Amino acid sequence: MDHSQQPVVRVIPHESTTLPPGTWPRTVPAVDQVLSEGLDLPPGVTFLVGENGSGKSTLVEAVAVAYGLSPEGGTAFGHHSTRPTESPLPGAIRLQRGIGSGRWGFFLRAETMHGWYTFVEQNPGARDPVFHEMSHGESFLAVLESRFGSAGLYCLDEPEAALSFSSTLSLMKVLTDVVEQGGQVLCATHSPVLAALPGARILEVGPWGLRETAWEDLELVRHWRAFLDSPPRYLRHLLD
Repeated sequence: MDHSQQPVVRVIPHESTTLPPGTWPRTVPAVDQVLSEGLDLPPGVTFLVGENGSGKSTLVEAVAVAYGLSPEGGTAFGHHSTRPTESPLPGAIRLQRGIGSGRWGFFLRAETMHGWYTFVEQNPGARDPVFHEMSHGESFLAVLESRFGSAGLYCLDEPEAALSFSSTLSLMKVLTDVVEQGGQVLCATHSPVLAALPGARILEVGPWGLRETAWEDLELVRHWRAFLDSPPRYLRHLLD
């Protein structure tokens, strides 16, 4: 019987490296909360859901980098960099690792995947397709098929940006398979479809910081339902 824990049990403020109050990114409530209280990461999938600027991507990036993954996407075994844009947050946290867990992980970051494709093309593996010859969505799905196949930590930053509705459903199946294999997922998303994954933990990110919530109580879900019910009700305020 496998008694190993999930790859990351808890995100903990670093004892010797701190970010002073009033400095970015500590000015973001969700970041300040994590630096003050820490953050438990249970097994399975955890979604961070919130508006632009709420800090969800900053937190996912920080956990990925603290885990040893490349800040621009990829694994711990091949770092590449084009123009560093990561925040100082990774240096201000440490991760409580799970007992018996492996070191494998992958950081899928929508905005920098083009650079990772180039890195892979220059350092090819036996199984890798030519990602640059695929559409944006096709290449994302190919990454999922080739890199999300074993237990480990999978950090995703807005993966739905490249995916259609049906491809988002395919991603949900991949995440379910990852969890069944003992993997752990931390994902920042704007997608009400993706956030509906059964069994996932949802943390809503906003001016309040982080709060655990149910899918049907998300502001994101309420807004999408209201819009789809009556688009003119929303659009008249913009177009009139």
